[in-house]
Amino acid sequence: MRYDYQTDGAEIYRQSFAIIEAEADLDRVPAELRPVAVRMVHASGQVDLLDDLAWSPDLAASATAALRRGAPILCDSRMVASGIIRSRLPRDNQVLCLLGDPRLDTLAAELGTTRTAAAVELWRPVLPGAVVAIGNAPTALFHLLEVVAQDPDLTPAAVLGIPVGFVGAAESKRALAGNPLGLEYLVVHGRRGGSAVTVAAINALCGSDGRTG
Repeated sequence: MRYDYQTDGAEIYRQSFAIIEAEADLDRVPAELRPVAVRMVHASGQVDLLDDLAWSPDLAASATAALRRGAPILCDSRMVASGIIRSRLPRDNQVLCLLGDPRLDTLAAELGTTRTAAAVELWRPVLPGAVVAIGNAPTALFHLLEVVAQDPDLTPAAVLGIPVGFVGAAESKRALAGNPLGLEYLVVHGRRGGSAVTVAAINALCGSDGRTG
């Protein structure tokens, strides 16, 4: 038995993005964010993802400038960190996920929160001017907002707050989009999000085309 399917990787890529261009409402997305939006749609397989996409006016410029000057990328999960294409990083930027840090269990217990949110505390030394990528943990996004509110000197250059889930995900993204802290942000409102979509956005901002076979 043999199935009839496309086996040319380049053609799969071309057709995929042609379909996105034809079906997605890209006119509402500013030119500088369009490559990011297209790759997020590609990662999710959902053209209506754009209906829930929201951003601050200078998100793309701020994130791109930070990456080009070598800012670290702070990730809430190993899945996000592992998906970032290192060869496309503009300055061999450090990609950090601190969930393996031995201090986390104690710190989370002291703070009365999740290990992922507690890891945000460990970002403090490298948080100013960083690019933050949160694709899984609403608690991490909420705690990030609390940390920056307490100390504006820790303000990152950009926050991609795209956690997926049923508890706290939509609320945390609304909090980020409505933040009074001047944070540059990108969110997908509602329950949708996740590692793949977050990674697609980061890779696009880094200049990667996100191409896979």
